[in-house]
This record gives sequence, C-alpha cells and structure tokens, in this order.
Amino acid sequence: MDRSNAPPGFATRAIHLGYDPAGAEGALTPPIYMTSTYAFESAEAGGEMVAGTRAGYVYGRTRNPTQTLLEQRMASLEGTEAALALASGMGAITATAWSLVEAGDRIVIDHTLYGSTYAFFTRGLARFGVEIAVADLADPAAAASAIRPGTRMVYLETPANPNLRVIDIAAVAAPARAAGATVVVDNTFATPALQRPAEHGADLVVHSATKYLGGHGDLLGGIVAGRAETIARIRGSGLRWMTGATLSPLNAFLILRGLKTLELRMERHSATAARLAALLAGHGAVARVAFPGLASGAAADVVARQMSAPGGLVACELAGGLAAGLRFMNALRLVTRAVSLGDAETLVQHPASMTHASYPPEERARHGITDGLVRFSVGLETPEDILADVARALDAAA
Repeated sequence: MDRSNAPPGFATRAIHLGYDPAGAEGALTPPIYMTSTYAFESAEAGGEMVAGTRAGYVYGRTRNPTQTLLEQRMASLEGTEAALALASGMGAITATAWSLVEAGDRIVIDHTLYGSTYAFFTRGLARFGVEIAVADLADPAAAASAIRPGTRMVYLETPANPNLRVIDIAAVAAPARAAGATVVVDNTFATPALQRPAEHGADLVVHSATKYLGGHGDLLGGIVAGRAETIARIRGSGLRWMTGATLSPLNAFLILRGLKTLELRMERHSATAARLAALLAGHGAVARVAFPGLASGAAADVVARQMSAPGGLVACELAGGLAAGLRFMNALRLVTRAVSLGDAETLVQHPASMTHASYPPEERARHGITDGLVRFSVGLETPEDILADVARALDAAA
C-alpha cells in the first residue's frame, strides 16, 4: 500500500508530531523543560516577546516548550488550529469561560454535566451577573428553543457524566451558530481517538487530561482546543492573569506519554466496556444500563455518526436502589471504588453521593441521576477478571 502522499494517521501524530530527536541531542523522548524563567538574547528581544510581536518564551506561567509540544499534538488530534494545556480540566473550563463571557451575557448549559462543572456555571458564574439557562440539549427542539439570539456560549458534554447521554453536536451547533454563540464541548469521555467535536460544529473542545489522555491516574491536567485566535485569548487572559492554572512541565510530559498509547487504550477500554454492558443488561439485579453502544433510536444514529467506538464508561441502576448499589460496590474485590475515570484500573463510583453531590437532590432526580445509579470506568485488566468480579458482586447485591 502506497501511503507516500497520505497524511500521518492518528497514532503516528500522537507519537511523532512536532518533535525531531536531532534537535535534542538525539533523545528519543522529548525533554522536560523544568524552568520558570527564560533568558533574552537582548533587551529589545525581551520587550518584543512581552509585547507579543516576537515569538519566544517569557515566563513559565503562560508557556513552556514541553507544554507547547503537547498543545501541538492535541490540536492535531482534535483537528483544530491550536490548543492550550492547563493545570486541570476545571482550569480549562474556567479559564475559557472567564476569557469569553462578561456580566450580562447568557450561557446555555446541558442539564447533565460533571458536578463541579455544573456548580461553576450555576453557583459560580451566576454570582457575577451571567445568566445561566439549563436545557435538555439532547432534544433538538429544546436546544433550538433555549439557544436564542444573545446567547454567548453553549456548553455540553457528550457522552455526558454520569449517565452517558449522547448529544448530537451538529444539531446544537446549528442554532448556536445562528445566535452567534460559541459551542464548547467536553470531549473527556470519548477523547479525539473516538470523537472529534470540531468536525461536527463545535468551536472549542475541552478535556480533563487527568482522565484518558494521561491514562495512568498519576497527574492532573486540562486541554482546550479551537481556533488560534480564541486560544490565544484564553492563554493571554484566562490562563495568564485570571486563573493562573498553569500545567507543570512534568505533567505535560506525562500526558505526552499517555497520548502515545491513547488509540490502543481506547480500543481496549471500549471492547471490554461493551462486554460489561452486555453482562449488566442480562443480570436480574440490574434495572437499567446506560452505554453508548446500547443506544437505540435517534441516539443510536448520533453515536454511529459521531463516535467510532462507544468508549469505556458504563452506568447502571441496581434494581434494589441505593441499598443494593452500596452492597454491590462493597462486594467488589478487583474493581476499585474511586471517583475518577480513564485509568488502567477499573473504577466504580456512586454519582449521587460522590461526583454529582453538588446537584440538589431534586435536580439529580429530574435528570436521571438516581440514588441507585453506579458508574464504571472500565480499565485495562484482563477482561474475564473484570467480568467475573462484577458478576459475583451482582449476585451478592441481588
């Protein structure tokens, strides 16, 4: 097969893009630049760099060579002009909002978001004169009704945390574009290996790089990707002097390491998650299973159009409610009780008391985050071991 004129594939770019060992003494792995300060070759050069009229590094809070390489690769993998790496996923979200939104603006958010994200919009930004409208963005009619002229930003997750609702990005982007709103999509659960929101009309893509991008549960990080002009604005204000949410050079290096195996890991996460979802769906102790690979009707069409695989998250509701859910979680031996996701280890958590405790109880009930809901992040252990542990714990919870 002749690929001499073909662009490099996803994994090739994740491993090689932007780095030549010849420029670093032949080091196969890119070096970590552990410095906060950069020397200028002249006073004039320093002044030009500070003014932004000359390329270069000034101070570690806003830019670092290790961070730059990560940003180049993430922009390429997401299919955007540029990207910015920050200290956490919440750092990426808050720096973006603080940079683009002002008092008096209106933001439409989907009704199902990660608990801290929901709290930031409804209890954080709302304190500063920003109108927050909560809508069901999985319903095209509700999305079109909520995204009216004057809306500055539309924010959503797909698949959503924790119940894995899938939202048609293109269907949201159409009314947002007509209203002049910026569409921000959290792509943490799918990653660019499975879904690239910019291809479907998103203006900005955010990630908690703590999760699948890093992949090993040993770092915190965040990413926002989009048009170069917008990313420069977020770097210059949201990062530089509004949040100071600077990613450390070491964590940038660790995320770069994670990107090298991202495509392979997402394939394994997705394949094992599909087997777990089938096991849960066939067990009498389970009342309901949520998994993009089991979606039906219009949601299945969206999954097929937007995602190349269903991802590694599975949620289910135990038939016995909260008590059964707690018995089930406590009976697990291999699967770890923890709130994160995207690690090599399989994790399970109880959203109502953990990641989504910031939602008022009535809001959780209205949006399908029930007391009996548990969410799995399916890891990379031998699949049969994961399935055996879950099956045994389900029997104990029945």
